[in-house]
Order: sequence, then structure tokens, then C-alpha cells
Amino acid sequence: MQATEMVLPSVGEPESLQVRVRQLPEPGPGQALVRVEASGVTFAEQQMRRGKYYDMPAFPFVPGYDLVGTVEAVGAPVGGETRPVAGQRVAALTKTGGWADHVLLDTADLVPVPDGVTAADAETLVTNGATAWRMLHHTAKVKPGDTIVVHGANGGVGSVLVQLARASGIHVIGTASARNQEAVRALGAVPVDYRGDVPARVRELAPHGVAAVFDHVGGKGIRDSWRMLAPGGTLVSYGSASTRDQAGNGTLTVLKLVARLALWNLLPNRRCAHFFNLWAGKARRPEQYRARLRDDLTQVFALLRAGTITARIDRVYPLEQAAAALRHAESGQVVGKVVIVPGTGAAQGPAGTGR
Repeated sequence: MQATEMVLPSVGEPESLQVRVRQLPEPGPGQALVRVEASGVTFAEQQMRRGKYYDMPAFPFVPGYDLVGTVEAVGAPVGGETRPVAGQRVAALTKTGGWADHVLLDTADLVPVPDGVTAADAETLVTNGATAWRMLHHTAKVKPGDTIVVHGANGGVGSVLVQLARASGIHVIGTASARNQEAVRALGAVPVDYRGDVPARVRELAPHGVAAVFDHVGGKGIRDSWRMLAPGGTLVSYGSASTRDQAGNGTLTVLKLVARLALWNLLPNRRCAHFFNLWAGKARRPEQYRARLRDDLTQVFALLRAGTITARIDRVYPLEQAAAALRHAESGQVVGKVVIVPGTGAAQGPAGTGR
């Protein structure tokens, strides 16, 4: 089986991506050959092409943090595992490798996608849905009736967070640029312009503080996020977008952020801070990690299928235009997720509108 994939050869601009065709072997024991139907662009790829992602592989490699596709062939079973069958649509977290038209994956890492959910829609909720669900319900443990702040409420993770929170009866204050205020309001959040005095506006809306703040920005603004919390509140930091274009070591940036959060946790003020890493625990407890991911994504996909939440697709690009997809994802004008689909023609807007 020949696979077409996009390779990131070294640190460089999005246009440095190269098309590579290589031969894939037959799936071995515990493996499946998956025809990729949709992948996407996350903040990870934006940092990786700068050489700043804190646990990225060595160059060259194929980007692609997650994917959705259809199983074409399955290798021999391993132990008593439940294997997918040919023709079954599945999702997977890959960290790298998703920007291809065919991949070999471990069957243990595949999560079934329910009937009635398209590949592109499901793709928007693999990394983003698992991240949002886990931060909201497992890390911060927000309760119905609470109020939270979601930074970047129009983005990939942010827009899912808002929808999951509203589906659970949680009030949401969402930061975004002025041009995206209506999009955030349509999701069910109270929009706040991130260029303004966000802490002051949040105090007006929640005078006693909020139950949780979800911050992907990092940098100096993380202090404002901490101060927005009510007693007993939780700060969940899950990125450092503010330092994306700054020179320096990405690992060091994350370590400094984690150290700051740890220091704040020592303060006697009943608030707590966490740095969320979607991959935490997989190396130490792989079976438990996979079971939890499967459970989380199954619940998120069920909400999507029921129409409780919706997929937010900003634009769809063919695989060969992955560089343009990455460039657009970095534009600051994205609402939802940029999706990459092998075998398509020109780039399209939401639901194939050809925007």
C-alpha cells in the first residue's frame, strides 16, 4: 500500500512542507491499516514547525496530531483485545503522522466513531473534544450553575469547551477578538474582547470570582487568570500561545509555566492551578489511558450525534494544501478548527460552502 504524506523537514515556514510517497507494510499483530478521511491543524503543529513544541520528535517527521478514518485491514489479534473490523470508522490521537492518506496504527488506540457522524465533524472533536471534556469534568470538576472563563472561546478547544459547559448548565464568559464576538455569543457564552480590560469585565459579570478559568495563552496574562478565580476555584493552563512567535526553547517555556503554577498551589488561598497535558499518563499506564480516552470521546461523540453540540469547521483543505491550512490556522481569524481532508479539491469553507 502506497501512502501519501506531508513531511516537515526542519524548522521553517509552513511552505517548507514536502509531499512524500512511501510504501506501507501490511498491518502486523495488533495493528490496523486506516484510510485517513480527515485530520486537522492544532497549536501543536504551529509550534512544531518552529521547533518549539515541548516534546516533539526529531526532524523530519509527518505532522498531524489526530485523525479520523476507515479501517481497511487488520492484523492478527494480540491477547484478548477487541479489534475493529474493516469498514469501521475510527478516530485516533497520534501526536504526529496524521497528515497522510493512509496510516498504520495500533488497534488499541482506535476509538469507534458512531454512525451518522461525518469524518470531518468527528475530527473537530478528537483532540479538542477530549481536551475540553477532561479539563471541564475531570481536572476542574465544574458543577452546573457555576461560572467559568474560557480564553479563546472561538478557537478549536475553546469553542468545544463553551458548548460542553453550556450543555452541563454552566455559565460561560468567553474571550475573543472583536470580530468574533457574535460567534462566541452564538455558542452560548458572554463575549469579552480580549484586547480590553478582561479582569475588570469579568469582575462586573462575576463579582465574587469564577469557578474556573481555562487558559491556553500563558505568558504574563496567566496572572490575570489566577486573580479571576473565586475561593475554591481552579485555573487550568493548557498552552502558551502568547509565546508562539517568541524566540527561545519551547520546553523551557512550559517548565517555567508549570513551576509558576506549582508555586501558586502553595499559597493558602484555597485556589488551585493545573497544567493540562492530554498525553499525561499514557507512558506509565497505557491501558488505563486508552480506556479513559475511549470513554471520554464516546461521550463527546454521543453529544455531537444528538445535536447537543455541533462541529465548528472553519475551513477544509486538501492534504496537498497542508501548508495553506497551517498558514490559515495561524492567522488569528479562525472560528473552530481547520480540517485537512485527503483526496479533496480546492479549499472549502464550513460544510463545503467553498468560502
